Amino acid sequence: MTATAPVTTAPAAAPATARALGLAHYAARGVLEHVLARHGVTFPQQIALRAAVTADTAQTPDDLVAQVQHALKADPADIRATLDELLTRQLLVTDGAHLLPTEAGRELLAATDADTAPLSARIWGGIPAEDLAAAGRVLALVTERADAELATLRA
Repeated sequence: MTATAPVTTAPAAAPATARALGLAHYAARGVLEHVLARHGVTFPQQIALRAAVTADTAQTPDDLVAQVQHALKADPADIRATLDELLTRQLLVTDGAHLLPTEAGRELLAATDADTAPLSARIWGGIPAEDLAAAGRVLALVTERADAELATLRA
């Protein structure tokens, strides 16, 4: 017998708020971090490894730091430490001026993706396409505006 998520209905339509967005983010991230922990990898490590694996061209450490910083808004020193951890674990390897994912890194990412796929299907399943499209537009706009505010704060 397979476990299934309880059938729930969406709450009554309420305006989206920063709190609701944050709660959804941390709930979904909690699920992902649980899976990642079983594989001995952290959320920042997974983000950095995914950036290296999905890049169209070989990335320098600075390239990866910039990508991860854009995604996580993390301190560059912390991101460099994350890259060092991936190098130590031989999930990334140095090739001249570039960092490349190893086969072990690709396999780890594939394994975590496979483990999260059924969970994601249960979380996202049944949400109407038009609702997902509207949410995507709103989230893109919120991200754009928050990035602009953060840039102003850092200036």
